[in-house]
Amino acid sequence: MNIPIKNLHCFVTLAETGSFTQAAEKLHLTQPTLSKMIQRLEDHWQQQLVIRATQGLALTQAGELLLARSREILGHWHLLDQDLSHLSGVQRGYLRLGVCPMMSSLVIEHLTAFRARYPGIKLEMFEYGGFGCEQALLANTLDIAFTALPATHEDELTAQPLTAYPLLACLPHSHPLAEKAALDWGDFGSYPFIMYNQDFALAKLLDRLAKKAGVELNVAYRSGQWDFLATMVEAKMGLAILPAPICEKLTDKALSFRPLTGGHTWDLALIWRSHMRLTPAADAFLSLSRERLKTSV
Repeated sequence: MNIPIKNLHCFVTLAETGSFTQAAEKLHLTQPTLSKMIQRLEDHWQQQLVIRATQGLALTQAGELLLARSREILGHWHLLDQDLSHLSGVQRGYLRLGVCPMMSSLVIEHLTAFRARYPGIKLEMFEYGGFGCEQALLANTLDIAFTALPATHEDELTAQPLTAYPLLACLPHSHPLAEKAALDWGDFGSYPFIMYNQDFALAKLLDRLAKKAGVELNVAYRSGQWDFLATMVEAKMGLAILPAPICEKLTDKALSFRPLTGGHTWDLALIWRSHMRLTPAADAFLSLSRERLKTSV
């Protein structure tokens, strides 16, 4: 029996959601239909792939192996599909683009320029933190992604730097540190710190910089939303560090911003898998980004 590509896609979706209900909704299938597709896979290999339980599901050893191989197969199938679609030029196709939530407003010009040049390419965006984008790329569920450097999987990913923005300390107007012209890492040690979610590349960067300076940040709260993070600072729940473009959006809040000693920056880049060739659509997106980078210098 031949296994349709669709069955492997359904299995990967089930493994990633961890729920027959969520996977069926995402795939626009009924749960009985999805269950039958998984059962066919198990019957074909005569291996149990999924352990069903009341609190969710888990993959067996065979299921974990099939998940890894299915991701590889689906990634190569997607590349083949895109290559065949673009034999006559980059006129139509499908681009799976990862975007970190904090960057959405900063990359909109890239997206509109790409849409104007390649109107026939369907652009699907997925929001993840920096680490989430890396994981999705390595799992072949994204073609290319915007993120902040440095990447965690630098040996498996290639990066095209785009731009860099200063990082600024964010504190209430009335805070004692607001009297200083610039803050160093030692200034943060005595106060609660409001950090980004752990899958954000910026969170990993701040942790690394603080530890390099010999400071252990007292992380009191985490958030993936920069506006909520700033609101917590305004409410005197702690201090934070924000990229300059984000600070510029916070003029309605009673906040002060100070540079960091050492001039640290938030470095934005496009990343993709080093071991797999880009799809024509992703390559076109990268080329356009490089063109825009040259004209902005």
